[in-house]
Amino acid sequence: MKIAVLFFGALKDVLGRPGETIDLPEGARVRDLVLNYAREAPQFEAMAPSLAISVNREYSGAERELREGDEVGLLPPVSGGSAEGGEVAGGVRSEVRIVREPIAPEAMVGRFKRPADGALVIFDGVVRDNTRGRRTLYLDYEAYEAMALKQMEALAVEARARFGVRGASIVHRLGRLEIGETSVLIVVAAAHRGAAFEACRWIIDMLKKTVPIWKKEYFEDGAVWADGEPFPEEIRRPGGTAGK
Repeated sequence: MKIAVLFFGALKDVLGRPGETIDLPEGARVRDLVLNYAREAPQFEAMAPSLAISVNREYSGAERELREGDEVGLLPPVSGGSAEGGEVAGGVRSEVRIVREPIAPEAMVGRFKRPADGALVIFDGVVRDNTRGRRTLYLDYEAYEAMALKQMEALAVEARARFGVRGASIVHRLGRLEIGETSVLIVVAAAHRGAAFEACRWIIDMLKKTVPIWKKEYFEDGAVWADGEPFPEEIRRPGGTAGK
């Protein structure tokens, strides 16, 4: 059976390609696919314990059985901060977008604010000019876009339910970003400031851990993929036993 495999972030460098279609025997599982690449590249084998796996744009465990035409993503730890989202209560739209043009925070805030809001909390993730003592020239973001958008939409919905906020909008930019430009903008509206602060902090923390966006940092003496945060335990990893 034919399986489409996608590589992201540092894995593209390790394996020398962004993806491919491979043939696997009927009944093969996710772990069999991972072992295939571990045999090909020792560096991949070293990275495997820190990877997450997606099947058809959903996180998956190692024991999931694959089927003809499945799309598998091999995902190194993410370093995200990003179609429109749906309508929310009262006809107010929450923006959940991935863009390649500069983000305009003032315009987004203006669209989102409503007279009933008692608080509007904004997180504006900005490209800084240094990383661990090295001068940064610019950044380049890439994403597993369809899955990233789905995960971002899920975060906005869960934030509203978990914290009782009126709305949450998330916009993330991809491509080359210069120093001082906005990479991710999160806006949370609520009746009270406490819920808005908590929801905004939760969204950016979860985005950086779970949304498949990667960042490459360019310096005067070279470029590296940014180290990502470990995936949460509930995300099934290659070494796990949970599967569908």
